[in-house]
This record gives sequence, structure tokens and C-alpha cells, in this order.
Amino acid sequence: MKAMIFAAGRGERMRPLTDTCPKPLLKVRGRPLIVWHILALVRAGITEIVINHAHLGDQIETTLGDGSRYGATLRYSREDTALETAGGIAHARHLLGDAPFVAISGDIYCPQFDFEQVKDVLHDKDMWGNPYPADQRDICWLYLVPNPDFHPQGDFGLSMYTLTNDGEPKWTFGNIGVYRPEMFDAIPPGTHAKLGPLLRTYIDQQRVGGEVYEGPWHNVGTVQQLELLNAPRAALAPGPRAQQ
Repeated sequence: MKAMIFAAGRGERMRPLTDTCPKPLLKVRGRPLIVWHILALVRAGITEIVINHAHLGDQIETTLGDGSRYGATLRYSREDTALETAGGIAHARHLLGDAPFVAISGDIYCPQFDFEQVKDVLHDKDMWGNPYPADQRDICWLYLVPNPDFHPQGDFGLSMYTLTNDGEPKWTFGNIGVYRPEMFDAIPPGTHAKLGPLLRTYIDQQRVGGEVYEGPWHNVGTVQQLELLNAPRAALAPGPRAQQ
């Protein structure tokens, strides 16, 4: 399995820090956010990693290099301007191959997430060994988190490991997912395309699976959040909790 880390965003809310440093290179507990992901992927045996970048992307390549110091092989997908999540995947499609891959945003901090679990979440056969038709099998698998304070309404419902667009309670997409590459084949490389509308189309077809991850998880969106994570004992702070 390969991985993709999204690192193309400008990080407007993190200015002025991101005026001179790409957001995924900002440090939490002395280590760049993106390096936390690389090391966690390598621990799970996922060593082929694609990183897209746009804003200050040369810094990302210079800092991380070919990945050998981390036990990884890094390849880069360069974007002139950030193409959004689905557009970034489509642009990097030639680097990702034809097998399902895991993708994660470079600006979240989830140090206890175990990527070993992502390897077998998409199945081609049912419990009796019968192959699923290509248009009925899960197209992707998303990891949801309890709704954080900044997103109390959540994104998706969940019923028997299948995502729904309606229903309660709703959970927040944790920006970690496993995708079949063919779901992006209709997006021409270089096109700006958001992931949300594509996901909702497949959710309506009952082709998106998922589960809730309740370990520490932080979307590092502001300077204040970064400072909090770097404060003493911040590593012991829990992630967002479910809204009651």
C-alpha cells in the first residue's frame, strides 16, 4: 500500500508563521507535523509516500529529501496552485498506482493513530468469498472523529460501518481515508476539485465505509492551537470528544 500526504495548502489562519514556512513543516513537540505522519506510516510498513505541495513547496522537498532518513521513499507531486483534495489526488494519480492507498492531511496531529489498521478496510469479496461487482464494493473508507469545538455540526452519519449524508448523530471527517484510485479517474490532472461533493455522491450510493477514531486528534488550524500543543503536558491532552 502507498500513502499520500496533503501538503499544498496555504495555511492562511496560521499567518504570519506560514508566510515563511509551509504549514506541514511547523513543529509540534519538536518535530514537523508531516514528519509525525511519515514516521507513523513507516512503522506500519507503508514506506512509499507521495506528497503534494504548492505554497513554499521547495522547502518541503529540501527538508524531507528522498525520505531515506526516515526509512521511506518520498515522491513529490508539484502543483502551481493548490488543487484542493480531489484535484491533488487526481494530479498525483500516476504516482499512486492502481491499488487502494491511504491519504492524510499534513496539518493534523494524531500521534497515536495506527496505520496498520488501514491495510484491509476495503474488501473485494463478501463474507462468503463471493466477489463484489465493481460498482457495489466500497470505493473508500473514512476515519471520523468526535466533533471538535470548531465544527460541532459534524459531516457524516454512520450506520453499521457505512457513511450516510443524513441522520444523527453526525461525526467529523478526520482527514484520514483509504481510497480506490479509480474514484478520481474522471478528474483531469491539473483540475481544481473538492473531495466533499465526490464523497457525498458515493455516500448516496452506499459505497463509503468508515469508523470512528477516538484517540488524540487535532486539526492544527491556528497559531493558538499550535502553541497549545507545544505547551507543557500537551502531549497528554485528549482529542475532541463526542457532542452529547
